[in-house]
Amino acid sequence: MTEHKDMPKETGLIENFHLLREGYQYIMNRSDKFGTPVFETNLLGETGICLIGKEAAEIFYDNDRFKRKNAAPKLAQKTLFGVGGVQGLDGEQHLNRKVMFMSLMSKESLNEVQAIFAEKWECYSKSWEAEEEIILYHEVKKMLTETAFEWTGVPLQSDELEEWTDTLSDMFEGAAVIGLKHWQARRSRSKAEEWLEALVEKVRAKEIHPNEQRALYQFSFHTNPNGELLDPSIVAVELLNLLRPIVAISVYVDFTALAVYEYPEEAAIVKNGGKEEQQRFIQEVRRFYPFFPFAAARVKKDFEWKGYMFKKDTLTLLDLYGTNHHPEIWEQPEIFAPDRFLSWSGSPFDFIPQGGGEYEIGHRCAGEWMTVDLLRVAVDYLVNHLSYSIPKQYLSYSMNDIPSLPESKMKLADVKRI
Repeated sequence: MTEHKDMPKETGLIENFHLLREGYQYIMNRSDKFGTPVFETNLLGETGICLIGKEAAEIFYDNDRFKRKNAAPKLAQKTLFGVGGVQGLDGEQHLNRKVMFMSLMSKESLNEVQAIFAEKWECYSKSWEAEEEIILYHEVKKMLTETAFEWTGVPLQSDELEEWTDTLSDMFEGAAVIGLKHWQARRSRSKAEEWLEALVEKVRAKEIHPNEQRALYQFSFHTNPNGELLDPSIVAVELLNLLRPIVAISVYVDFTALAVYEYPEEAAIVKNGGKEEQQRFIQEVRRFYPFFPFAAARVKKDFEWKGYMFKKDTLTLLDLYGTNHHPEIWEQPEIFAPDRFLSWSGSPFDFIPQGGGEYEIGHRCAGEWMTVDLLRVAVDYLVNHLSYSIPKQYLSYSMNDIPSLPESKMKLADVKRI
């Protein structure tokens, strides 16, 4: 009989404070402390388990061992994901909903969204030439809002751009904070869901006629495993699970600009290279800089791993940032080195900035391909199509803020198209 081991534990309600205070490094710090990839702690008022590393990710994305129902904290459901969204589904319902998302990720569709985003760079950069300086993060959020609406087929009036940019930004900027900003994020999601739900009703009533290849039409007429149309409120949630993540790519774009500035030798390789060099650079941006800290699931049934018992329904967090910086996986993980991806095996469990596992049957982010494609557009413009200076500013970023960003949001001065 296998001898069970006692799982290392961090106890006390104060751990909730530590989780918020330490942000991206909370699980890494405890894993280093205990010398193990698994430990128990208090998570949002209940006993939970934290995991880190490739082996842990392989277990975490095993659908026979973990489930997503009721895993995401309420604060995330009310802001980031929405209630009833694909991230909280399992089994047949999840597969059905995942097919709906993955159907949009064809090569043709991804080429189209890249072209839309490139047009925005061209358009916006013209106006930047008349400005003394611009704040890249704010500009890119607007660019991505326009891109998201055009690509999904959701109508957007020019005088609504600022409002929708703020609304979608609230959902990921205020998801992990306590206080007024969090409640603003909740209000923004509720307002957006109500508007999109009414829009779906108009599509079904044939009062408006969106392009049938766009997400607005496809989601409005998608059926569940029983052959029934999804409830309009669920369609609204899932449309926001397209719109909001696309706008959130602005965080990565900001870090891409920071990397171009901080690592000019690597940026020069991109400038003198092609698609492969761009790909390696942005993959290293996604590995190196903080984006989403961890993923949540619940134990589906009792099982044992490495001598530790995992009890049914236990909340479990997988450290995404920590796995991307794990010294057993990545040589000198603290160094920004795009060429590390020349020898990367392509494992779905060691490089997981947007989750791990398989796309079609697992819970890996359906929009990851799009993220990579849009970041290639961004780095191409930053190194090949624009000249600019970086004025004095605060470029440090906090590992406690979720999402983290350069403090000055990357100011660019004297922007010119080349």
